[in-house]
Amino acid sequence: MTKENFSFIIYLIHACANRWNQMPSEVYQKLRRTDCIGAYLIPHYDILHTQGTEYLVDDIKTYLETRGVAV
Repeated sequence: MTKENFSFIIYLIHACANRWNQMPSEVYQKLRRTDCIGAYLIPHYDILHTQGTEYLVDDIKTYLETRGVAV
């Protein structure tokens, strides 16, 4: 994972936590449990980092819900 990837993931965890009124640690656990970070966010960083925060948070929510994790 590059420094840019790492910063991007941390930013998204906090953006999701703020939007969903959860602790960042809760959001991280959900992302880790579904392999969202390793299977989705990092491999598609080049495209995803050009999107807006609202779009990304909604996209992550859909990813989690598709895998049976409520936000």
